[in-house]
Amino acid sequence: MKITPAAVAEDLAPTGVLRASINLGNPVLAQGTSAAPSGITVDLAREVGARLGVPVELLCFDAARKSYEAMAEGRADLCLLAVEPAREAEVAFTAPYVVIEGVYAVPREAPFTAAADVDRAGVRIGVKRGSAYDLFLSRTLRHASVVRGDEGVDVFRTEGLEVAAGIRRPLTEYVAAHPELRLVEDRFMQIRQAVGTTRSRAPGTVEFLRDLVEELKATGFVAASLRRSGQSETLAAPPR
Repeated sequence: MKITPAAVAEDLAPTGVLRASINLGNPVLAQGTSAAPSGITVDLAREVGARLGVPVELLCFDAARKSYEAMAEGRADLCLLAVEPAREAEVAFTAPYVVIEGVYAVPREAPFTAAADVDRAGVRIGVKRGSAYDLFLSRTLRHASVVRGDEGVDVFRTEGLEVAAGIRRPLTEYVAAHPELRLVEDRFMQIRQAVGTTRSRAPGTVEFLRDLVEELKATGFVAASLRRSGQSETLAAPPR
């Protein structure tokens, strides 16, 4: 027998308010300010609260690592983050609702033509500290090294690095404004954005979140939210 919404609400939002951590550092997923956030992650958090009949408090951060820390430290009940092994130790995730590509930007004269070309000795890659692509590259690179900063493109420029890593849309916009740079067009990873909560929650609570995400993908909720926030609805992950 499935857990009831009332039981989920008691387990997921024991304070009577669903506290959701929102990463404003990813402009594909969240826009606006801490006082007035918007975007797919905000819509999803509010929909979970509506289904459970509880108010939602949005805890906004400027980086994924801070959003994750709020979840891991018990300051948030719900997170909306990329699935990564380092996070799965603490967080039970749904299937992804959005899939985003991670790509590289390099100086126009750089010799790299494919993402795989970047992983060579002496190559330094600027990343946003604690981001999904920081975690991914840190565990998968064999020869190149990761240099962390508040923003990947900022540390790339200030440190004179060979490569900047980032999310395709904002990095494409950055390159368009800096003609001395170009994108390495093929992706180095797919960033699977999902809903999560701590592994201490009841199995039925996690099942509720997983079923809800599948419903919201299948009914077009996710695609419509992306479209309203000026993002491509093709980013929506397919239902399972």
